[in-house]
Amino acid sequence: MSLDRDLLDAVKEMDAHDLRRLQILARAHLERSGVPPEASEPAVGMRSQMVRCGKAECGTCPHGPYWYAYWTENGKRRSRYVGRLPEDESLS
Repeated sequence: MSLDRDLLDAVKEMDAHDLRRLQILARAHLERSGVPPEASEPAVGMRSQMVRCGKAECGTCPHGPYWYAYWTENGKRRSRYVGRLPEDESLS
């Protein structure tokens, strides 16, 4: 399957946050497909979390599940919000 021009144009217009999110999702999909991560890239783990919004009047907390990516970079534990994922693509 070749990438169509609209997809490539959309990627070119993404900001740094969206590009990082795309990179995390692509890496997670590759790992699920059995492709080992490259040695230079940190291993990324995905985890779903229920999140409290912090509003005192909220009666439906916690919200979610929302997906977060976790990895270690320069000796520090990093995380990035990925968002909601369709149920059929849930990760362990």
